[in-house]
Amino acid sequence: MDITDGSPDLHGFRMPAEWEPHSQTWLGWPERPDNWRDNGLYGQRAFAKVASAISKFEPVTVCASASQWANARKQLPHDVRVVEMSMNDSWFRDTGPTFVVREGKSGSGKVEPNVAGIDWNFNSWGGIDDGCYIDWSHDLLVARKILSMERVPRFPQSIILEGGSIHVDGEGTCLTTEECLLNKNRNPHLTKEQIEDVLKTYLGVKKIIWLPRGLYGDDDTNGHVDNMCCFVKPGVVLLSWTDDESDPQYERAVEAFTILSKSTDAHGRKFEVIKLHVPGPLYMTDEEAAGFVQVGEAKPRLPGTRLAASYVNFYIVNGGIIAPQFGDPKWDEEAVRVLSRAFPDRQVVTIEGAREIVLGGGNIHCITQQQPADPMFTPLQNGNGV
Repeated sequence: MDITDGSPDLHGFRMPAEWEPHSQTWLGWPERPDNWRDNGLYGQRAFAKVASAISKFEPVTVCASASQWANARKQLPHDVRVVEMSMNDSWFRDTGPTFVVREGKSGSGKVEPNVAGIDWNFNSWGGIDDGCYIDWSHDLLVARKILSMERVPRFPQSIILEGGSIHVDGEGTCLTTEECLLNKNRNPHLTKEQIEDVLKTYLGVKKIIWLPRGLYGDDDTNGHVDNMCCFVKPGVVLLSWTDDESDPQYERAVEAFTILSKSTDAHGRKFEVIKLHVPGPLYMTDEEAAGFVQVGEAKPRLPGTRLAASYVNFYIVNGGIIAPQFGDPKWDEEAVRVLSRAFPDRQVVTIEGAREIVLGGGNIHCITQQQPADPMFTPLQNGNGV
């Protein structure tokens, strides 16, 4: 169903922080041969690892095309729900709905829904000229299909926006990047102030922290914030960092650190910034590049391309952290230590071989989409409510 009379904030909705309780997680299933090498063989194994890890903490639904449903069902644990859905690619952070919640809304003696979803517009991260592929007609329907399947009210929105371009603390503050949201290939007709107004009315936030740029090499998304910086809790953020002054990421990291250090959140709190070192740098090998079947529709995957690998691209689940590992012994271990200290009440579960997801253009956070629990009927998670 659609709620057409006004924006989410007028109905009391807000986007909850990722650490607030989930009812389930949604993922797509990768298959396109021009974005997942060897016909998706390795990417599917990585997605299956992620889905399996999440399923230990909360329910998981994986959406697969008709031709891939049986393959996905075979590779995934029995407790993971697999449903059939058409899609152009499997980045549900960006094509799935952004869920919003409200606390105890009711009226006229009837119970009203406390979970709804925003159905953003999508143009394949840049449209015909700059996007990652030229046909995104199936992706445009992913959010609507998910919301219909769950019988969750839908807020349609015409602005081009991907879920990976925003992070919220659940208390009125939003993180994003100018490199993405102000890019002329998204909403050239809108000013920065107009985009802020949309974020405030649809996410229920009061303050936007604009970082100039995202992670170096994250060209597919034009610098999504979820590869660069995220909230640990209100007033605390993790930032993709490098100590190597010769690395192009260094300038971006210092730039972001300076802005965050001088900023306050919606409640006037100064930010504590935790540095999370990036791996590598890592580059696409000749062997990896040879596994892609270029059919002329998607951006080419070329050998020697620097991979947009970041440990900030983890996913928070009920009681856990699902974290990528890239085969970099030094920084893989350091990332686990930093995340364990940042989230002492959550179990950090690592996904070996997350490099396969990076080869496709993103990571664990990019392929997942949380559906929050109803705030009025939130069950205890793992016996302690977290």
